[in-house]
Formats: sequence, structure tokens, C-alpha cells
Amino acid sequence: MLNQEIFRIDDPGRIRDLVRTHPWATLVSHTDRNGLVASHLPVLLDDSRGGDTTGTGLTLLGHLARTDAELHELGDHDVVVVFHGPHGYISPTWYEETPHVPTWNFVVLHAGGRPQVLDADETYGVLTATVDHFEDRLPHPWRLKEVDAYAHRIASAVTGFRLAATRVDAKAKLSQDEHEEVSRRVVRALESDQSYTHPDLARAMRETWRQQ
Repeated sequence: MLNQEIFRIDDPGRIRDLVRTHPWATLVSHTDRNGLVASHLPVLLDDSRGGDTTGTGLTLLGHLARTDAELHELGDHDVVVVFHGPHGYISPTWYEETPHVPTWNFVVLHAGGRPQVLDADETYGVLTATVDHFEDRLPHPWRLKEVDAYAHRIASAVTGFRLAATRVDAKAKLSQDEHEEVSRRVVRALESDQSYTHPDLARAMRETWRQQ
């Protein structure tokens, strides 16, 4: 991924927050038998440990169907996990000056390394943590233990993994290369009632201004 200094995210807190708030990720492997393999899955932060070599303290937990894990030859090769934050189309009409062309503003994280395949008990722990992560915001959270026997039975067909990242590349391309008034016009357009309204992307742009 091209990542100019102006767009690079180095702050470990921002990187970890991106994982927490956008946990639906893409896992990509380059395998011996199956070539390139990509799967989509929820991935969580492992707050119980650090252990990476990038200085971000980024350790991830995820799970796949066992057959999917076999396609990835999980644990035999390095992988990349991709997280997408807010992203959206930016029309040149919003700049109100020329020359400009259409572009895409976005926040993205690539975390790479070799995953550790987990045993059955640890995999069940990942499943429990995943359910809790998404249920905790509900007024009456549901818990996996409510169907404990059934959950243990189907968990036998699941493979959990832990990834202590050895490569982390995070990027926020949010009009930082434009002057302030142009950026503010883009934010107003994203917050207006128009075809490409995107308040989350506008919020990310405002947050970037505060951190500059």
C-alpha cells in the first residue's frame, strides 16, 4: 500500500481504536496449494497481551470455519489482515475550485504476521469474546453460555487464531493535502443531504484536524 507520510497513522491508540470500531476484516494468505486465499471475518484486539514487534502492541484474535482455515493453510504462512474504517467518494464539485478530480477518502489498516493456531479451549474463548464484543452494546446482552452444549458442539468445526503483528501499516487519507477551507467544504458536503452523505467519514476528517 502506498502510504505517504502525510497520511500515515503511527499512533498505537488510533490503530487499536480502528480495530475496535471496525472489526469486520479481510484475511489474505498466499498458500502453497491454493494460491491466494481471502476470507472475511470478525477480528478482535487481544487486550490480554502485547507481543508484537512493531511497537503498536497489536495482537489480534479471530476464528474461521475449519475448512476455511485449511484453505488458508493457517499457521504455515504469513498473512495480512485488512481493516476498513470510514471511506467514501469525494466529488470534485465539493471543492468549489479547479483543477480537481474525483477521489476516495478512507481509513485503512494492514496488519501482517504469522498466525498461531489455537487449541479447542482457546478457540472457544475467542468465540465467547467475539459474542461479548458485539452483544455488550445491547440493553440485554445475549451470552454464548445460554446455548453452551450446542455452542461447544459446533465449535469443533471452528479454528481460532492469534496474530501478534510483525508489520502494521495504517493510513488515513482524509484531504490533509488540501488547504483548510477546501477540507471544510468536503466535510460540509459529507454531512449534507446529498447522494454521498457520510457523517462517519466527516467525523473522521474532523478528528484528523484535531490530531494535527
